[in-house]
Amino acid sequence: MPSSPLIRLILVEDHAMVAEAIGLALGSAPGIDVVARAGTIAEALAETGRCRPDVVVLDRRLPDGDGISAIGRLTAAAPKARVLVLTGEATASMAARVVQSGGAGLLVKSSRLGELESAVREVATGGVVFAPGLLPGVFDRLTGRAGHLGAQLTARERETLLLLAEGASTYEISERLGVARNTARNHVQHVLEKLGARSKLEAVAVARREGLLD
Repeated sequence: MPSSPLIRLILVEDHAMVAEAIGLALGSAPGIDVVARAGTIAEALAETGRCRPDVVVLDRRLPDGDGISAIGRLTAAAPKARVLVLTGEATASMAARVVQSGGAGLLVKSSRLGELESAVREVATGGVVFAPGLLPGVFDRLTGRAGHLGAQLTARERETLLLLAEGASTYEISERLGVARNTARNHVQHVLEKLGARSKLEAVAVARREGLLD
């Protein structure tokens, strides 16, 4: 019987101990080769373009941005790559964002390493994997049965919203995103308009209520 193709995998995780544990577990699994590790979105994009992996296991929160917002850029760098997102806590709205961004799955970090290995194999063969209980909510959101407040936010505006939730000022947002202060101010204004908020605090409150910060 012919052996299964080797799964080339990139692990994107900024916590060294977590990355070491996951990397060792997946790297020792038969048929999986961890070809690179990255700790930021920028590093992940560079390694994905260089290594052309089959699967990218991507942390949700990274030092330079939201992992889900980077899925499109990762798949542009390696069109055949399938992206599996890892997160501390998963919600249906977060899972819907993964689907809309072209991701192949969402798994919580509390999952057993064996579950992660199985998920990697599933997405590598074209399947999708989501934490139990999320799919009904994902279906509701994608079919319009659930509210889509904030659905028109661009990737940059979502990053801006996350920074607002951290208490960042407009100046800090411009520094963190690497854009001019006027551009950052425009991002903030667009976020407020799309969420129907009159202040940054109200925008964050609305975002939390609607699950946009998950």
